[in-house]
Amino acid sequence: MGIISWLIFGAIAGWIASMIVGKNASMGAVANIITGIVGSFIGGFIASNFLGAGKVSGFNLYSFLIAIAGSVILLLIVNAVKRR
Repeated sequence: MGIISWLIFGAIAGWIASMIVGKNASMGAVANIITGIVGSFIGGFIASNFLGAGKVSGFNLYSFLIAIAGSVILLLIVNAVKRR
């Protein structure tokens, strides 16, 4: 996948995660992209190392769900740190 595809993938995953967590109103497009990309790495790491799931690769539903889950985890951690 090209860089544009990864940015779109990250933006959509970050946007859905921000809606799940309830932070959609306070996040912009760039924050959604960053959240989605970093969340993809977090979700992939957790899925492959701790859950024993297969390799996450490509632009498919499995990878998309893992990216959303990782983005939600990232946003929950950020919210917990901001509250302290």
